[in-house]
Amino acid sequence: MRSSVMPNDAVYTHGHHESVLRSHTWRTAANSAAYLVGHLKPHMRILDIGCGPGTITADLAELVPQGEVVGVDTEPAILERARSAADERGLTNTRFAVADVHELDFPDDSFCVVHAHQVLQHVGDPVRALREMRRVCKPGGIVAARDGDYATMTWYPQVPGLDAWLDLYRRVARANGGEPDAGRRLRSWALEAGFPATAVTASAGAWCYATPEERAWWSGLWADRTVASSYARRAVEGGHATEAELRDIADAWREWGSRDDGWFAILHGEVLCRV
Repeated sequence: MRSSVMPNDAVYTHGHHESVLRSHTWRTAANSAAYLVGHLKPHMRILDIGCGPGTITADLAELVPQGEVVGVDTEPAILERARSAADERGLTNTRFAVADVHELDFPDDSFCVVHAHQVLQHVGDPVRALREMRRVCKPGGIVAARDGDYATMTWYPQVPGLDAWLDLYRRVARANGGEPDAGRRLRSWALEAGFPATAVTASAGAWCYATPEERAWWSGLWADRTVASSYARRAVEGGHATEAELRDIADAWREWGSRDDGWFAILHGEVLCRV
């Protein structure tokens, strides 16, 4: 596989800090790809784009025991973690490689399913990415994408610092060349990429954090991410926030997480596109 360079100088906002991987390793096919799972068959060959630490990839591989799942990402180091996760589960039908979703190094019609979870919000040209996903998908196959929509995130109680967090994150993500409100745009991007309207099924799913354990986990990882990750560095270097402002936002996350009445919901857009 060729090394990855994203068009339009898009940068992956989150990076791979431990606080980011804490979130990504929580993801499973059940909580992140339920809209797709019912369409899988045991023999299918799947391309999992932006696979990260490989937890969803491994789940997909278990669902296609007679097929294969190829996980690709832009970072070689994170792929080593994904390989280890697959090995620990005894999976023999997975492989991993570095790839750029805008220019996939696979022949036309290579996969039954091409899947991307929380990827299109970070790329320089999501329409081009969807065209490439369509190109490597077999006739009769499925291109599946799911992305969060930051503008629709909602929480209680209304801790003031979290409003500052949301505004800051959206500014940093867009300065990096991404689109944080991608979920609402997936159907539009799919149509622009050439999928007929009758071939696109749009849906939505949500994550909700409300129990004490969920609140502690979600608020803790965002507090850490706000002051210690690549996102934090880019926020400061880009002139979007000072280190003091980031510390205030991290404190707001901890305050929200300590509230017994705390509740946080994340809406995701989803599309299943028939090829």
